[in-house]
Amino acid sequence: MNADADFGYLRNSPLTNGLTDAQVRTLAGIAYCRGLADKEVLIHEGNIDNSLHIVAEGALAVTRDLGRGEFTSIHVLHSGDLAGEMGFISARPHTATLRALGRTQVCSIEREAFEHLVSDDPWMVYRVMQNIIRGSQDILRRMNSQYVELTKYVHRSHAVF
Repeated sequence: MNADADFGYLRNSPLTNGLTDAQVRTLAGIAYCRGLADKEVLIHEGNIDNSLHIVAEGALAVTRDLGRGEFTSIHVLHSGDLAGEMGFISARPHTATLRALGRTQVCSIEREAFEHLVSDDPWMVYRVMQNIIRGSQDILRRMNSQYVELTKYVHRSHAVF
């Protein structure tokens, strides 16, 4: 990756809504962007990694472990979505595994590097935190909508598969 590409990925992300280009460049200075191969794991369920990830291009499957090497997909994150945001804020273990669906680009920010920005630009950090919450709410709304649609489908089909 290069600085211009990293800036572009971040500038086009909902994470940077309301930020100036200078503030986005500050974030790009602590971010690292990279490609993931198909099925490559970004986050392992149960691990703590303290990173916030932005899906720059491609998609990530949100999966849960079923045991014996099997897993099920519960959601798909697309370009612009945030990933790992709850662990980034809470420092608690992740509740799902994230796997690349095809070639995927992600930009990541480590919590420790982000926390160093608080003293230099607290309003930028505040805006980023607002954007993290908004992104999480958007994903939750999509998941809830999908759940409702699935429930309607099962109810209409009388649970006959």
